Amino acid sequence: MAIWDDVLTERDRQVFAAAGWGARAGFGERPAVMVIDVNYNFCGDRAEPILESIKRWRFSCGEVAWTTGIPAIRRILDVARRKRLPVIYTTNPRRPDGFDLGVWYAKSSRSREEVDVRGHRGNEIVAEIAPEPGDIFIEKRKPSAFFGTPLMSHLTMLRADSLILTGTTTSGCVRATAVDALSYDLKVTIPQEAVFDRGEVSHKIALFDLHMKYVDVTDTEEVLTYLDGLEAGLFDDRFPPARARAGAR
Repeated sequence: MAIWDDVLTERDRQVFAAAGWGARAGFGERPAVMVIDVNYNFCGDRAEPILESIKRWRFSCGEVAWTTGIPAIRRILDVARRKRLPVIYTTNPRRPDGFDLGVWYAKSSRSREEVDVRGHRGNEIVAEIAPEPGDIFIEKRKPSAFFGTPLMSHLTMLRADSLILTGTTTSGCVRATAVDALSYDLKVTIPQEAVFDRGEVSHKIALFDLHMKYVDVTDTEEVLTYLDGLEAGLFDDRFPPARARAGAR
């Protein structure tokens, strides 16, 4: 049973099946692992019901970040680092006056609350999956990790042909990044347990739409099996020697 089956209409099920959507594109040969915006702003600082968490962290996705998302991401990172794959993080600090939020500012009545300004703890990646030396760190201002950042330049230098995409929110920054990756002809795989959202329906429907038209949505176990089967050190020649030595385990 797919994660979206309980919210999908029978009419839509038939339409996408008849049109042939939802085929598997498959994994790439040189994957990078991305962790999208798993910071305290989007996770809160502990596992608690979302309606409690958003009192202090208005962007929070609540307990699902801590009970499902972060543990799955950690498992993926453990294997990726053992294989010395590129690991790429994003976060999204703002100017204190909110100018770089742009028209996004108008979409929340709590936009003036200082929970995501530059230097605030909210922009930090949660400690449980914090970046390590040699990881790539991208600061972005818009939903997609590709928009206005050097991400594609880094992937070109690495000769990466695919992404394992994790993080939050499924319907927002994960989706925007996934669609842009497809636009650059990168294969994308999303392990469903390793992405999360503040909206239950938006999470499921975003995964459905992404899987039907753009990327492969699978589970964490399949991704771990794939990563574990890769040769270690595929990217060693694309990083400075110090990074390759630091990543060896």
